[in-house]
Amino acid sequence: MRKTRIAVIGAGLGGTAAAALLQRSGYDVRLYEQAQAFSRLGAGIHLGPNVMKIMRRIGCEDALNLMGSHPDFWYSRDWKTAEAISQIPLGDHALKAYGASYLTVHRGDFHALMTEAVAPGTIVFGKCLKSVEDTGSDVRMTFADGSVETADIVIGADGVNSKIRDHLLGSEPPRYTGYVAHRAVFPASLLGHKPYDMCVKWWSEDRHMMVYYVTEARDEYYYVTGVPQAEWPTGVSMMESSREEMREAFAGFHPDVQNLIDVSPSITKWPLLERDPLPLWSRGRLVLLGDACHPMKPHMAQGAAMAIEDAAMLTRCLDEVGATDYAGAFALYEANRATRASKVQLVSHNNTWLRTNEDPSWVFGYDVFNVPLVSPAAEVASA
Repeated sequence: MRKTRIAVIGAGLGGTAAAALLQRSGYDVRLYEQAQAFSRLGAGIHLGPNVMKIMRRIGCEDALNLMGSHPDFWYSRDWKTAEAISQIPLGDHALKAYGASYLTVHRGDFHALMTEAVAPGTIVFGKCLKSVEDTGSDVRMTFADGSVETADIVIGADGVNSKIRDHLLGSEPPRYTGYVAHRAVFPASLLGHKPYDMCVKWWSEDRHMMVYYVTEARDEYYYVTGVPQAEWPTGVSMMESSREEMREAFAGFHPDVQNLIDVSPSITKWPLLERDPLPLWSRGRLVLLGDACHPMKPHMAQGAAMAIEDAAMLTRCLDEVGATDYAGAFALYEANRATRASKVQLVSHNNTWLRTNEDPSWVFGYDVFNVPLVSPAAEVASA
């Protein structure tokens, strides 16, 4: 029998995870990416045990454990006094309690490792999707360069401005939340000799700064903020910020925060965008994952994790049902992902995660490969 041909639109973390997992299940996968090449973007990422269990299946776990920083705790600190308002155990505790490690790493290094996990030639660069047509017997994808490709199934992993989402539900821009995120990554040597937390979130009532190392050697330090800003220009994905802007935004914060700002060589600023939970995640041969169907604020450090969990659950459901019954597989997938993704989306929106000494096991202890599957009928009945 011919292998099912699966096209994944978007080679971000969710799309690449999907390609890697689907290939390991024996599918014929092509990964279409609009960028001409990848670069090491200046951003960090948290990889909790829920993600590391998926990396184990893909074959990246050991390399990531060597690459990333392993914080002993997630600290939440008062913006002015630096008092620890929560202290969540990670490190060895994460391994024992949740079954895998918790680490922080440079997003670009993680993405590069993930792209190596797919078969050579899987990723096709310079492919900006313009339109898609489900013919009933296959899917026709037309790209900006004029090329046309076909597949049996198309997965929209193409982010917050997903073309596949637009095709399924009509074009509608995501909602600007009224908050921006500033980002900076820089050599830790700039901090001087004073010790800094491996992973800490500084909180005031209306803004925060999340700070952590992104390498095992602790030679790069990173921060990302959440700061209210009334407006953001439509269609602009990011812009340069400045130390002056940051000093104004974080006036009165603890001297450690001021020092982070003072040593930042460059700072960028990004809008935080959301959508309400979608009425559907699939139709016909098309299905969505990650930010294409549940974009969220990064305030739980679980946005990419949800996309990677989606990829794993979608693969599991296709294996369970069989790719020829793609409609059944997609229904099973949504039934087993929508509730969890929506909960994470809401907690991220409210920005309460780990501000107090709560139990994070519902997030970190989740194992996408072993959680009992809920049938679509049962999910509808409980909703």
